[in-house]
Amino acid sequence: MILTSELSLDAVLRRIVELAVEITGARYGALGVLTPDLRAIEQFITVGVTPEERAAIGDPPVGHGVLGLLIEEVGPLRIPDIGADPRSVGFPPNHPPMRSFLGAPVVARGTIFGNIYLTEKRGASEFSEEDEAGLIVLASQAGIATENARLYQETQRQQRELQRMSVLEDRERIAKELHDGVIQSLFAVGMGLQGTAAMTPDREIDRRLEEAVEEIDRAIRDLRNYIFGLRPGILADRQLDQALQELGREFGDRSGVLTVVDVDGTVAAELTGLSGDLIQVVREALSNVGRHADATSVRVTLRRIETGAELEIDDDGTGFDADSPAGMGLANLRDRVQAIGGELAVESLPGEGTTVRARLPV
Repeated sequence: MILTSELSLDAVLRRIVELAVEITGARYGALGVLTPDLRAIEQFITVGVTPEERAAIGDPPVGHGVLGLLIEEVGPLRIPDIGADPRSVGFPPNHPPMRSFLGAPVVARGTIFGNIYLTEKRGASEFSEEDEAGLIVLASQAGIATENARLYQETQRQQRELQRMSVLEDRERIAKELHDGVIQSLFAVGMGLQGTAAMTPDREIDRRLEEAVEEIDRAIRDLRNYIFGLRPGILADRQLDQALQELGREFGDRSGVLTVVDVDGTVAAELTGLSGDLIQVVREALSNVGRHADATSVRVTLRRIETGAELEIDDDGTGFDADSPAGMGLANLRDRVQAIGGELAVESLPGEGTTVRARLPV
């Protein structure tokens, strides 16, 4: 059966309803996906109702009245006239008229996944026993198809997670090699040059050696910034507000810049879906502070504003000409913020520090 070979769960659910409508001659069909506790409907897929009619009806049903009977009493249900049934709670305003009713549960791996609802038998006053038998067969096939699609989606999720972990492990390996190998080697070379400078009486050679040591120090600082960006997901097992606090502590410890993080926990909770992007925005902004600003302090703030939320990274560094931000990595920040529906503004003047402000929808 084509239905059981479909691997997209959304496509399976819609196709179940379409087939049920076809084999029974129903005018309207729906599938109510149940909540994990099997006590209410959490998703409602319809066929035969136009988008305009759905909008006029309002909120989808949650499982009261006749629809609730299939939740409470597992098994097929056939009613000649919904309105005349004492268990009916009626229809909301603007709902299309419906009389005859036929329903059956969809069972996947021994557990009820949802229920199929059919109304308004075409060319007859009610659904027949033959319609009911056909729907029961379809519901059993639908259970298999639903389970196949759910297993496929879970397999895909696990594969994506394995790929993500592989990338993170690779990045951690590179970061460790840079820190334990390259940085330590550069540090040793710098120490050697400083020792040589202390032994030479030639002031010009001493000056050149000190300049070389300063260049090595700058290279080490840049490498530490790159390592900071390579580290694996700071969000693991943390909420957004906790991850921002940890990010600030790490940056302060690494750079020596006094770092203050002020986060509105309720706003952070509302932005959970954007956590990965927001962490990267702050990471890149702090990296710019460490590499370019020569700042003594930086403040990271997440707060509520009238239009949504605002994420701000404000430093007291040397600043720059905001109209010529070459080399500051601001283009990447702007693209990342715009990709999540936000707007990025940068305020800076030479000698007056820099403020990076992202305004975000909540």
